[in-house]
Amino acid sequence: MGSLAAETESIDQWNYSFLGLSESGKGDSEFPQVLSLLSSVLKRTIQKNESSMDSTTRKANDTIFHGLRAPDLSIQSYTERIFKYSKCSPSCFILAHVYVDRYLEQPGVHLSCLNVHRLLMTSVVIAAKFIDDAFFNNAYYARVGGVSTQEMNKLEINLLFTLDFRLQVSMGTFSRYCSQLQKEAAGYIVERPIQICKQKEWTKIHNSKCQPAVQRC
Repeated sequence: MGSLAAETESIDQWNYSFLGLSESGKGDSEFPQVLSLLSSVLKRTIQKNESSMDSTTRKANDTIFHGLRAPDLSIQSYTERIFKYSKCSPSCFILAHVYVDRYLEQPGVHLSCLNVHRLLMTSVVIAAKFIDDAFFNNAYYARVGGVSTQEMNKLEINLLFTLDFRLQVSMGTFSRYCSQLQKEAAGYIVERPIQICKQKEWTKIHNSKCQPAVQRC
């Protein structure tokens, strides 16, 4: 039993390292692997949903997270923007994935090009506030996400109440979601987020470097 537990932990560490959830898994890339894999999963989910729903069904299931039209900014570009400017830990994107899935447990609610950006941004913000040692205020996150501060506040409150404030994610669930993302990358790897957030330096976003994201998918 002891050797099996050790082997399981070794696999988890291998997976976490690949996703870039620890110092040893960061590598030379500017962005951790978890971002592109999560973006891929969300994109495939949207494609599946949109191929099985007609326009009337989509309209009937509109939520506070729905925009009027699909953004031009791709899911991956938006995810990378969130990571770059929010300074959150990579683990926040695993929690955000869990929160998105929990939100989608509502009857008749589906992920689409019209709601994925706001839903992802809000989930990351909540995750950062829940597990990171340091985080920004909603006015800052609103600029990163390309929405108004008032809308950011409303989105956060709506998601929290919809989740019934169920923000805790067990290690078992965390590991399962990591494994799912690893399968998305046939032939790659992942490591454990022991250091959640150790930001020592915080820099202000200058207008020249951080323009509000365009409200397009």
